[in-house]
Amino acid sequence: MNNQFPQRIAAFHAIFIFCLIIFSTGISAQPFDGKRPKLVVGVVVDQMRWDYLYRYYDRYSAGGFKRLIGQGFSSENTFIPYAQTVTAAGHASIYTGSVPVINGILGNEWYDRQLGRLVYCVEDDSAKVVGGTAKSDPMSPKNLFTTTISDEMRLASNFKAKVVGVSIKDRGAILPAGHTGTAYWYESDNGSWITSSYYMNSLPKWVNDFNSRKLVDTFYSRNWNTMYPINTYTQSDADTVSYEGKSGPDKFPVFPHNLTSLMGKNYSLIRSTPYGNSFTLEFAKAALQSEQLGADNVTDMLAISLSSTDYVGHQYGPNSVEIEDTYLRLDKDLEDFFNFLDAKVGKGQYVFFLTADHGAAHVPAFLNKNKIDGKAINSNIDSLNAMIRARFGVYPGIIEFANYQLYLNKPKIDSAGKSVADISNFVIDELKKLPHVLTAFSYDNMANAVVAPEIKEMFSRGYNAKLAGDIEVVLKSGYFYGSQTGTTHGSWYPYDSHIPLVFMGWNITPGRTNRKVYMTDIAATIAAMLHIQMPSGCIGTPITEILPMR
Repeated sequence: MNNQFPQRIAAFHAIFIFCLIIFSTGISAQPFDGKRPKLVVGVVVDQMRWDYLYRYYDRYSAGGFKRLIGQGFSSENTFIPYAQTVTAAGHASIYTGSVPVINGILGNEWYDRQLGRLVYCVEDDSAKVVGGTAKSDPMSPKNLFTTTISDEMRLASNFKAKVVGVSIKDRGAILPAGHTGTAYWYESDNGSWITSSYYMNSLPKWVNDFNSRKLVDTFYSRNWNTMYPINTYTQSDADTVSYEGKSGPDKFPVFPHNLTSLMGKNYSLIRSTPYGNSFTLEFAKAALQSEQLGADNVTDMLAISLSSTDYVGHQYGPNSVEIEDTYLRLDKDLEDFFNFLDAKVGKGQYVFFLTADHGAAHVPAFLNKNKIDGKAINSNIDSLNAMIRARFGVYPGIIEFANYQLYLNKPKIDSAGKSVADISNFVIDELKKLPHVLTAFSYDNMANAVVAPEIKEMFSRGYNAKLAGDIEVVLKSGYFYGSQTGTTHGSWYPYDSHIPLVFMGWNITPGRTNRKVYMTDIAATIAAMLHIQMPSGCIGTPITEILPMR
């Protein structure tokens, strides 16, 4: 017996190691059976910080966020892997599985040296507006360098898969829909959902029918008051504070917010209320039914971006009663939408994922009130240009500032016979003297930048040699370029880069992981789930805990 015991231990150890290898390498217990979900529904909640999943958890309904968390798999430690955390870059990276250095969407806008102007991320002068007004701008995904997971779904099915992108923001609909899908966005000039000639020459009947309902006025007729007694909003700051921005006809940024006076007159303000999310989901429902998404055995995609959370956050900040009420209302909207999907597609027949394009900073004045440093500041380009002129005789030495990047006026510098490197070093030295600047560096000399390696990697992933600026400005935590009221985003700090990611539905086993994953893993995970090719620029890795064991 004594001689056999070590042998048994050794055998058990070998079996354990073998099982561990099988588990760690993600080898499935069963072969692929050919089955796929009928529909993939992606919801990007614009400016949703990760902590919103739990900050208001006690007030969420059983069928909304609680259902998502309880029945879904949550990657609790999901981060954006690049530095410029803004809407366009976030949506592009979620659906391409890549980063700005690869997919070309490094911000909502950037400076084009050849055109000599700022370029909007989805602008396309070769297209025409369909359904808009004379003020509407034509849009398309032409500035996106790579394919998206939605494109790959279309390619894998020989274009039988249907893809629809929906958002109040044009970029929130266009980038997720990719090059081969169809996108609709909201035009506030006439209160209608529109598209461009890149996709079609005229709006479908169902879109015209939806627009004719003028649902904006219906929502306006309700005004915006808190869902519950305002004294129960204990997770929020006071309703009356000086660092919130007022909107519309309000004299002060406090509840109730008057909307009825805007009926038939102003179709823009709905974006800055929680009703904008409700409105978007109603249009998404109409798209699903009219386009028969999820109605056959070919997996379709419905990509939804909810923009109003971003507008409300910018206006009032993440600690406002307004943002708490917005998430409580979104919770109810999600419950209704889940019930709709269950009825129209079938419970367990669709994959649903919810994530965000970025988070948000605390309002600096709120931080200061609570003894934490922070400040909203103005860019000091004028003073830097004045110093460059005094030192080098070049003006303007800096031609543009976008995405926390300075663009040097290289033609002007060269024609003056001056050194770009000398002026760059001078500007960097002056920036580092400013109390709100953590550091600054030149992308031409990034290897020598005094930045932690993991943070340097975030900046390198966000840098695109064709489109980016020359000098990166890194502000201290709690500081940002923006208004004294409300908040913004755009930094590498966790408050901007830590986002929610929850998958629910078809073959998803409930659970969670605190393993660090990235926004770029979403497209790779869907590709692995559907057994199709990942997007052309994808650098993400499938989240194996989410994948079904077949």
